[in-house]
Amino acid sequence: MPTPNKIAFLKPALTNLAQTSHYQVTFGGLPTPLKQYLGKRGVGSFFIGETVGLLCNSASLPGSSLGTADVVGNFMGVAEKMAHTRLFNQIELEFYVDYEYKAIKFLEHWTEFIASGSNESQASDGYYFRMRYPDEYKTSQTKIVKFDRNYVYELEYNFFGMFPIAVNSIPVNYGNSEILKVSASFFFDRYVSGKITSASVFGGNDNNKESNSQAPGSSVGIPVKGFSGVVFKNQTDALNPNAQTYYDIQLTNPTPFPEGG
Repeated sequence: MPTPNKIAFLKPALTNLAQTSHYQVTFGGLPTPLKQYLGKRGVGSFFIGETVGLLCNSASLPGSSLGTADVVGNFMGVAEKMAHTRLFNQIELEFYVDYEYKAIKFLEHWTEFIASGSNESQASDGYYFRMRYPDEYKTSQTKIVKFDRNYVYELEYNFFGMFPIAVNSIPVNYGNSEILKVSASFFFDRYVSGKITSASVFGGNDNNKESNSQAPGSSVGIPVKGFSGVVFKNQTDALNPNAQTYYDIQLTNPTPFPEGG
């Protein structure tokens, strides 16, 4: 039976909703042959790692489904479904095109590289397409981070085996000028929801885990600068610049610098 709820109870849930306009796309981990191929066409590492992600004006958070099979006979008269494969959907990314057209070159020549295994000149009459090996064109360090204006909570997706499978046609016309955009469909082998860095694994907050190490009063928490390098403080002390409680968990040992600098 439904029960009545006070507005004060419902307000926190209904007024703190995530919005669609705060996210970040970062491309990384492109294989060396692909980076060299793009570099010769004016698409450098900085553009790939920083600029093209900022130009991504529309993205899709990934989804997945489970492939199932019907199992009959375990119980009389009952047909069961059991999962056998996790299936991942492709995502769509749209980019603003810069005045040097690097956004188009990035997608066009990435796709071109995948089919350039013949190493023949494209201008020759006998040119033919030959696909390259996947480890030459797939990236495994591309991610989408969804966050909100307060930057307190975030949701991170890390993609493995990602590459473009279609670059969509771009309409141009003599009408009113608008910002040129290019979009592409990307396929990936799988994704991981949550952080996957070594620091997140060490801190226990990888894969969307809520680690007890981040709770106030815990001995391992937020990395901060100390006299002898990077150390970990509990959450309460890390937010207090005057706190002197440090823990002997150090990641590096650089030249000493002033505490809190």
